[in-house]
Amino acid sequence: MFYLSGILVTARDAVHKRFLIDGESLPIDLKDLAILHAGPVMKKVGEKWQCISIGPTTSRRMEYYEDEFIEKTGVKIIIGKGGMGKKTADACSKHKAIYAIFPGGCGVLGASEVEEVIDVKWEDLGMPEALWILKVKEFGPLIVSIDTRGNNLSDAILEESIMNGRVTGEKLEKKLKEMGFL
Repeated sequence: MFYLSGILVTARDAVHKRFLIDGESLPIDLKDLAILHAGPVMKKVGEKWQCISIGPTTSRRMEYYEDEFIEKTGVKIIIGKGGMGKKTADACSKHKAIYAIFPGGCGVLGASEVEEVIDVKWEDLGMPEALWILKVKEFGPLIVSIDTRGNNLSDAILEESIMNGRVTGEKLEKKLKEMGFL
């Protein structure tokens, strides 16, 4: 578990698509930065934006894009909700990046850790899909789900759950046979 201080950029479905499918250049260099799969709620106060809520969105939707996104941008930390798959794990291993989980339901906590909304790009995508450039302090807690070796916590939990289910199922079947039900 860790907390992030520094620059954090939101980049979800539409940003990935515009960059990778439509071929538009990103308006910010993401090399060595962190991105967050999120659709923040922002409020304009005078000339500045204020973050009201910023919680993660389900990252699995970006699985199709994430390996190429990591390769082409040089981003080092991807933050979202839920697990990511093999393509992302392989890209994290190859490019020494990580995928971390920010717990769902913590949008107000996340907003309290945004020190400044530095800029917004691609506003035409709408508030949740725009590319928000944020300065954060101790943003988290963040749980590493895929490390730089490609180890995937979500896959490990799934495998263990399946094995536990099999063991439990085998024990139940044996007991039911002993009792004469099978």
